[in-house]
Amino acid sequence: QVQLVESGGGSVQAGVSLRLSCAASGSTFGCWAWFRRAPGGEREGVAAISTRHSNKYYSDSMKGRFTISQGNAGETMYLQINGAKPEDSAMYYCAADRFRWDGYCDTLSDHYQHWGQGTQVTVSS
Repeated sequence: QVQLVESGGGSVQAGVSLRLSCAASGSTFGCWAWFRRAPGGEREGVAAISTRHSNKYYSDSMKGRFTISQGNAGETMYLQINGAKPEDSAMYYCAADRFRWDGYCDTLSDHYQHWGQGTQVTVSS
């Protein structure tokens, strides 16, 4: 099993930058990713990264202001949000995929078996 704990969310003003963190423990895994869900909205993928290769993948709509990275591979993952906008307000989740080790990670939620509880980001204008 993989345990994931997100942190770093909060209430911020539009335009600021913030960094979300995800700490992992338990079994190893090949991919992990950030997703978000706004109130009343669908879950959407933000970005993914390979633990072994550090290859990064961004959903098309998330390219530009979001940066995914990891500290020690498979231990800590980050999501940098630059120039936060009110539409970024959502619960942000990290997720891990134990089965993909080829370095080609994606943001298809069905590929992820383990999920954190989420950290709330609220951006006011």
